[in-house]
Amino acid sequence: MGTIKRLNHIFRADGKTIITAFDHGVNSGPMAGIADLGAALKQVIDAGTDAVILNIGMARRHEALLGRTGLIVRADFPCTDYARGSHDSILCVAVEEAVKVGADAVLFNGGPDISGEDIGLERCMISIISRLRRECEQYGMPLIAEMVPGGFNPPAEYINLDSLKLAARVAAEAGADMLKMPYRSGPDGRTYEEVVNGCEGLPIVVLGGAKTNSQEQFFANIDDALKCGAKGVAIGRNIWGHAHPDRVISLLNGLIHEGEDLGQAMKHLD
Repeated sequence: MGTIKRLNHIFRADGKTIITAFDHGVNSGPMAGIADLGAALKQVIDAGTDAVILNIGMARRHEALLGRTGLIVRADFPCTDYARGSHDSILCVAVEEAVKVGADAVLFNGGPDISGEDIGLERCMISIISRLRRECEQYGMPLIAEMVPGGFNPPAEYINLDSLKLAARVAAEAGADMLKMPYRSGPDGRTYEEVVNGCEGLPIVVLGGAKTNSQEQFFANIDDALKCGAKGVAIGRNIWGHAHPDRVISLLNGLIHEGEDLGQAMKHLD
């Protein structure tokens, strides 16, 4: 009991969501855009984000700001940016702790070892998802799997339709309730719909990734993912790293909730 009710704090009645991710400080420190996290949170919440992702310390610190906004707490932490080449993370937050800060879901990062050289990455992922699933079932807490082939911050070439399909299905088989996934299109007319259709109906939200140099292509990719069946987005730097985060939220609201075409939605940035 409780899982569906909590998911309804993340998804609107249309079954879709705009999630703003603010969990970058644990590995990258006080980046521009989130150095004053309270101000950044207030701006996107006022603009209409449906949910936010926070690390547990910041969820405690900024409880008063969250109000009715959905709260997703990250349960695992990666290494810092100084640890180059590390693609795993470790479980640091118990589900009970997330319950105490009013979380509507817990999130962890996992991914199959696409390189074939890091079996420890897969063992770490299976350990985390298994433990979290058992704890989540105890508390009626939704489990969100951020499934990135190659693990945390992998080489770009590890991410393709086939690796994404595998990653998504692993999470579905292991008991996740929702997926946060990269977007990729494929050659020969293949589409992201293969990923959506391969995970037994679990809702997928598309992650934002690195700060984009091409706004047009970034939002075109989101538009295509939505047309292929994705249920929304979970974006960090491409929201709070933008000169006008509120306008990005308006654009996403147009695409995701209001049914605007890409051209209409892009006008919100003007």
